Amino acid sequence: MAEAYEPSKVVNLHQRLEPGHPRGGELLQAVRDMATRRLQQLLGQMFEHVDDALFDLAEKAENNAAQMHYFDGMREVRRRRLAIERSYLSQVTRMLGPMPVAPRATTAPSASGELSLVADDELEESLAVTSMASKNEARLAQELHALNQRLGVICGGIKLDESNSPLAPAALAEAFRQAMGELEADVRVKLLIYKLFDRYVMAGLDALYPEINAELMRAGVLPQFRQGARHAAPEHAAAGAASAVAAGGQDAGAAEDVLETLSQLFNARRGRAPTAPPPAAAAPAPSVHELLGALSVLQSQLADHASPVPASTGAQQSAADAAALKSLLMSQLGALRGARPSAMAGMDEDTIDLVGMLFEFILADDTLPPTMQALLARLQIPYLKAALLDRRLFAQRQHPARRLLDMLAELAKGWSPEADRDHRVFDRVKSVVERLLHDFDDDLGLFERLCGELAAFQETLRRRAELAEQRVAEATHGRERLELARRRAAREILDRIGGRALPPLVHGVLARAWANYLVLTLLRQGEDSLEFSEALRFVDEFIASTLPVRDAESRQTLRQLMPRIERSLRRGLASVAFQESDIERLLAQLTGYYRERLGEAPAQAASSMEGPLPIPDSIQPIVEQEAPALQAEREAATAPPPEIPQLEQVYALKPGTWLEFCPTGAPAERAKLSWISPMSGRYLFVNRRGLKVADYAPHELAAALAAGSARVLPAEPLFDRALDAIVDRLSQPPGTPAA
Repeated sequence: MAEAYEPSKVVNLHQRLEPGHPRGGELLQAVRDMATRRLQQLLGQMFEHVDDALFDLAEKAENNAAQMHYFDGMREVRRRRLAIERSYLSQVTRMLGPMPVAPRATTAPSASGELSLVADDELEESLAVTSMASKNEARLAQELHALNQRLGVICGGIKLDESNSPLAPAALAEAFRQAMGELEADVRVKLLIYKLFDRYVMAGLDALYPEINAELMRAGVLPQFRQGARHAAPEHAAAGAASAVAAGGQDAGAAEDVLETLSQLFNARRGRAPTAPPPAAAAPAPSVHELLGALSVLQSQLADHASPVPASTGAQQSAADAAALKSLLMSQLGALRGARPSAMAGMDEDTIDLVGMLFEFILADDTLPPTMQALLARLQIPYLKAALLDRRLFAQRQHPARRLLDMLAELAKGWSPEADRDHRVFDRVKSVVERLLHDFDDDLGLFERLCGELAAFQETLRRRAELAEQRVAEATHGRERLELARRRAAREILDRIGGRALPPLVHGVLARAWANYLVLTLLRQGEDSLEFSEALRFVDEFIASTLPVRDAESRQTLRQLMPRIERSLRRGLASVAFQESDIERLLAQLTGYYRERLGEAPAQAASSMEGPLPIPDSIQPIVEQEAPALQAEREAATAPPPEIPQLEQVYALKPGTWLEFCPTGAPAERAKLSWISPMSGRYLFVNRRGLKVADYAPHELAAALAAGSARVLPAEPLFDRALDAIVDRLSQPPGTPAA
């Protein structure tokens, strides 16, 4: 624990310190010391377990080669441990410099048209780091948010969140990934170390964050700050009043500012003075207690609705319109009072209108499927009661009722009957809606409890989908490697043949048998291997063996080539499922052909070259099959690139983005961008269950966006988008149609 600050050093830091303030430097140094000391301890604990974990894997290895990878990894870790620790702690110290900043994530290099094992390994590392960071950011959201606010204060008011905080799980994981550059080991060894880093170091953030928060609170930095889990979606920026509302107050003062802003917008739109008193003869406006009682009656009537997804008629249609809801509410108040009130208090009316506009937005938001819109629309009365009980619902992004609606909307965004055949997601959303309709009276803690249950449900779905997504990505990756290898083999052979007219036997061996061997060699050994170089040299020599024999020198050259060709064919063809008898027949035909060319056999021996080739039917004619694709590649390379404005939008897409595909004559399908191939650049899309929906080349996806057969669904939380739309609508002159 860092040394506690003396009372004389405690100053009021509710407001930000100016950049360069000496007090800020002292506090940041204290944070740096606590973080590096704790992380050094956790890193040491992790490395103490690496040897045992690698030894266990070595004992269970499937073969000697894999076992040696783990033993080599153990030796390399012992040798480079100090260098990794020094590099990691150095990066953490640098990140916590005068202007804290998270490291930039490195991306795996793409392999354009070529196989790259390095790219594969870096992709696996990147996925491991990203998964680790995402899991811990969700787990530690409350403490991390409070820590970011306090770090922002002592660093001159800079804005820190999960994306740029130097102590966020993503930054600490990325720093460790960069430090792992010191280690030259098999990717399987590195992936094990990342798992241990997650288990020992990232798990230790549970203690580090509260420790730093407590120390900064003792020093007077936001001591009254209320922690709340902050939604992980991107910040939604707007100008003027929209900015104040969308940002959401993080303390009581900011919340009041947002509510005041909304109240001013309502007053300006209605043309009333903010403090105008009601007419003297008017009946007293209903109290909040009366409003809640009337709403409870309406809520009970809605909860008793028999249909699981009520149609938008009757009371449900009325609840979709603020004016109709107010009329229903006034009627119910009249039934309870014995006399219908003539007006409501200004703030209560604003709240009712605001909730009404929120649910109007939900029913008009095509980000949500219609079935889910109808389900969520039933929540209007519970949310109106929540807003009357706690007006900060619209001002604080961490408010549990707001977070719950955002979570439901995010779950609903990717829903479709096809992706939810077991009704798991639909039933969960319906269950939350019915719990609120039946159980919510005035206990706002119900929203927090439902948030926790829904978060656990989403985590279960995420884990299941991740496994399916991984299998889909691996299968797609394997197919792409095979396609690229086939195309590469065909290109190498066709480029070497050029315009020559080869004898049918020679051409058949190259285009079918040897092309298959090239593919196998590329997949197993890679393009930089000695085996692949020798396989290409055989192609050159085999083609050279068909050149005219006119003199003693050319005859001597052919005689020298013949034994090498025979050895290469025996070795290569045996690896691509040739039977020994087929190899012997093929070599016999070749020998007859070469002897006839050398003048060592009568010309009629050439008849052995006629008839079917001694190549099994199972050996695919790769060159012939890939020739059209190669021709298309050449034409695409010489043609000007298509001018599709949406290409920039496609390149900006990140995994996790949801799109809706609406092909002509087919039902719309929602899918998430799961993976971008490092080899072909194709975009792989999966549904909520992690099953493949489609994959597109960038220009194909851009063309679909341009044609309207695909659209990107907003990533911002539902509540933020709704508030932006409401503020924009309230800012328009009265009478302007709603967008």
